[in-house]
Amino acid sequence: MNGTMDGSVGWWLVAGLMVALELLSGTFYLLMLALGCVAAGVGAYLGAGSLMQTLLAAGIGGSAVLAWHGLRSRPSTPSTQLNLDVGQLVHVDQWQSDGTARVHYRGTLWSARYPQSDATPAPGAHVIQALDGNTLILEPQQH
Repeated sequence: MNGTMDGSVGWWLVAGLMVALELLSGTFYLLMLALGCVAAGVGAYLGAGSLMQTLLAAGIGGSAVLAWHGLRSRPSTPSTQLNLDVGQLVHVDQWQSDGTARVHYRGTLWSARYPQSDATPAPGAHVIQALDGNTLILEPQQH
C-alpha cells in the first residue's frame, strides 16, 4: 500500500467509527461529520495533501451539520391527520391525580392530559384540543 491509500483508509475508519457512535446516539450529527470524513477519504485516495483532506472533512462535515441543524430548527407543520383529531370527542372514565388519563380513541388506548394543572378534571365527555406527540390534550365538552 502506498501513503495515499493509507490516508484514505484512515479517513474511512474514522467515518465508520462515527457511524457506529451515531447508532448509539441517534442524533444524525455524527453521521453528518462522517460524510466529511468520507469526502476527505476520497480526497486522500485521489492524492490530495493533508491540508486539503482536513479542509474537505471540515468543510463538508461542517456544512452538513449546519444544514441538518437548519432542517431540524424549522417549525414543523402538523399533518392533516393530527388536524383531523382536534375537535373529536372522547370519554374519560377516570383521571389520575397528576391530571393524566388513558382513553379509547381510534381503536386503541391513548394517553391524555388536562391542560390546566390547577383545575381538577372530572370524568365524562371531553374534546381533543391538541396533540403533544402521542398525548391527547383534552378540554371538557361544552354543553
